[in-house]
Formats: sequence, structure tokens, C-alpha cells
Amino acid sequence: MKSPAGMAAPQSDAQPKAAPAAPTQAAAPKSAPATASTEPPSIPIDQIIQRFAAREAEFKTERDNFTYTQTFVIQTLDGGKVDGEYRMTSEIVFTPEGKRYEKVTNAPPPSLERISLSQQDLDDLEHVQPFVLTTKELPKYDIKYVDHEPLDELNTYVFDVAPKTLEKNQRYFQGRIWVDDKDLNIVKSDGKAVPDIITKNSENIFPRFETFRENIEGHFWFPTYTRSDDVLKFRSGPIHMRMTIRYANYKRFGATIKIGTPIEIKEDKKPNKP
Repeated sequence: MKSPAGMAAPQSDAQPKAAPAAPTQAAAPKSAPATASTEPPSIPIDQIIQRFAAREAEFKTERDNFTYTQTFVIQTLDGGKVDGEYRMTSEIVFTPEGKRYEKVTNAPPPSLERISLSQQDLDDLEHVQPFVLTTKELPKYDIKYVDHEPLDELNTYVFDVAPKTLEKNQRYFQGRIWVDDKDLNIVKSDGKAVPDIITKNSENIFPRFETFRENIEGHFWFPTYTRSDDVLKFRSGPIHMRMTIRYANYKRFGATIKIGTPIEIKEDKKPNKP
């Protein structure tokens, strides 16, 4: 996010609203394990990492077949009072041909004055806040095992994750992830998008956030809520901001599959009447 502001947004007649309240706890499965285990893993850590990354790759493919509603809210606060807001609700849907795209359904005129959204913020909204660590992404990150601990009603493996190198024009996640020790999906992430982009004439600073997932389909855990309450430390002074992202109404996309080339079948000509 940048300071000072200067952001344009789609027009709408809707009025800004207060940010949604944070959930009281992270999403959890309907049934809890009989006992919470904090014992060290019985299999090698590297093997756990490879397994959950493969599982995450399966999940990414699965999520790409779903439609859902995304509500994104950024607010600035002064003395605990909201003094600016950006809000956008969109539907992630498919064309009849099966192409996935984002359709903005509500975007009130923004009232942010002290910060503005950058292209990196929008990229992070799509790729970093709903962080997925697949087999393809593993070589980009250093992954350190931290603990085996309960998270609400789950037993989880905890890892610290950080990019090995920061390539130009690339965005990364840096922080901590919790991996369900049964389904081997990430169920929570806590960190920030990196790097911050600071030059002599501009500052683009990114907040710390938490993302929670919920068991939506089979053994896959889908992101349902992201929250952030952070102070961005600009050279001109600190700015208190709040962010929420809600992902709702997940539905599997259904398509009619046509096999082969259509062939016109002509009726036999009937004999002429005498």
C-alpha cells in the first residue's frame, strides 16, 4: 500500500459499511481428535513437506474448478475511528466456454485518503493472502519445521516459510503455516507479502495478515477468511489500517461436455402421394 493516496475505483451507488467482525476462532473440522498430539513426527520432515506440497498442488487444481464470492475491505483508522475505506465484492465465475474470470459486483467509491492500493496489493489479494505452497513453489522457499501442536480441534505441523531469494517483480509469502497432520493441507497462514518496495521517492508497504481455511470439499481445505490489523510505518508517519477478505459460496463449476463432431441426420424422403 502506498502513501499518499491517489486511487481510482469502479463507481457504485452503494455506501461504505463497517468492516466485518473477526471470527472468534479459526475454522475447524466438525469432529475433533480424541486427544491432541504434540509428539514429534514419526516420518522425516522432508517427507512431510513433499507430501503436503503435493497435496497443495492437488488442492490448487481443485479450487480452480470452483466459483465463489470474494469481499475485500481495506480501512484506515485514526484514533480507533474509521476515516477511509475501499470495498470491493466480486464473483469468481466461468464463461460458458469454461474460462475463469473475476466479475466485480459491488465497488462503492473509495474514501481512502492516506493510502492507496498498488498493483502489488491486487496481486497479493489473488496469490499471497490465499497462500498455496505447491511442489512447483517449494524450490523458492526455505521451510523450517517448528512444532507439532494443536490448533483448535486439529493436530498440525507448524513450519516457518521464507523466500530463498527475492526476484525482481515477484511476490512471496513470508511467515508461518499450520498443516493438518491428517489431510496434509495448509489450514492457517500468518505472515506478510514480501518484499516491501521502498525507493527514494515512494514507499509500498504491506501488512501482516492471517488466513484461515475450512474443510469445504472432501479432504481439501479452502480459504474462507483473511484478516489484518496493522500499522504501516511510512516515512511521513505511521498509518493504522485494517483489512478483511471473505471467501464464500464455494460451488463446483459444472460444464456440459460434448464429445465428437455433431452430424446432421436427414429424414428419409417420403414417397409422393399419387
